[in-house]
Amino acid sequence: MASVLNISAYLFTPIADPASLRPVLRERAVARGLRGTILLAEEGINLFLAGAAEEVRGFVDELRTDERFASLTTKESWSTDQPFGKMLVKHKREIIRMDRPAIRPAAGRAPAVDPVTLRRWLDTGRDDDGREVVLLDTRNAFEVDHGTFSGALDWRIQKFTEFPDAAAAHRDELVGKTVVSFCTGGIRCEKAALVLREDGIDARQLEGGILGYFEHVGGDGFDGECFVFDGRRTVDAGLQPTG
Repeated sequence: MASVLNISAYLFTPIADPASLRPVLRERAVARGLRGTILLAEEGINLFLAGAAEEVRGFVDELRTDERFASLTTKESWSTDQPFGKMLVKHKREIIRMDRPAIRPAAGRAPAVDPVTLRRWLDTGRDDDGREVVLLDTRNAFEVDHGTFSGALDWRIQKFTEFPDAAAAHRDELVGKTVVSFCTGGIRCEKAALVLREDGIDARQLEGGILGYFEHVGGDGFDGECFVFDGRRTVDAGLQPTG
């Protein structure tokens, strides 16, 4: 029986003291017997945790008592085994590296598309205004190879820092269309959509990423499995480990 709760979550929110917050969060997580990774930066927090359900949820509830993290939302899945070997809390320059300091989601997000709406758009290939919808996978090529949305654009990037240049190179192909950027859990496509909009492209982000889509819609329109960065390796549309 699957008894290990896995969560992923991120939030772009100003953190003035990420270095001093690091040992505090690590102590709390270790005390609850959790394993995984928490990334802290001045732009926000990104975390992947696993453990007993009451301890994982208790950690998140405590984290939300800090007003900076009050709106943090999590995506949950289950496994029979602990997918992480240790508990790491790291202070980084960015919680998802793009090397574009001007791209600051905390100052204003790109419009988002919820999974149910996207599923409806996929049926016709058009948005609610009748414009052509283009899906854009913002993940690295090796992740895409495990599975992606049917017909999605894949620019074969090897690391996320390559995305802005790839977007500029493909700009003319996207202008005049409704572009929905997506990634595993939402963090990369949130920055990607802002880059695209700076280039004059009508870009939206898939709320909750692929994992959120699986949770609310299932696998309709998605071919394959979703790569995740832990011991499970991949999960299916039911959020069950397949790796």
